[in-house]
Amino acid sequence: QVQLVESGGGLVQAGGSLRLSCAASGSIFTINAMDWYRQAPGKQRELVAGITSGGSTNYADSVKGRFYISRDNAKNTVNLQMNSLKPEDTAVYYCHADLYAYNSGIVSNRNYWGQGTQVTVSS
Repeated sequence: QVQLVESGGGLVQAGGSLRLSCAASGSIFTINAMDWYRQAPGKQRELVAGITSGGSTNYADSVKGRFYISRDNAKNTVNLQMNSLKPEDTAVYYCHADLYAYNSGIVSNRNYWGQGTQVTVSS
């Protein structure tokens, strides 16, 4: 079994910062991309930032220059540093991983999601 566990959400004033962390654990063979998504009430889940195993990153236009994604391949962790937060950043943030895991002796590719962590930015 593979689990993704997020931490670091909370309530912050506009202009403040938060750091989200996600740790993947279980029968992991290797992790390809790790990403952060978010979903605000009444809206579709959207990609916020992603990072490959080689360190290439991509960001949603709405967070470029404010959010920074990083990962530690040895620890199977990914972080999202969020600066200059705005009320429109309020959402549940989900960690996602595209990885290969052991299952009954077979390595297979699957996508996994964390349980989500709430980020609320007050104006």
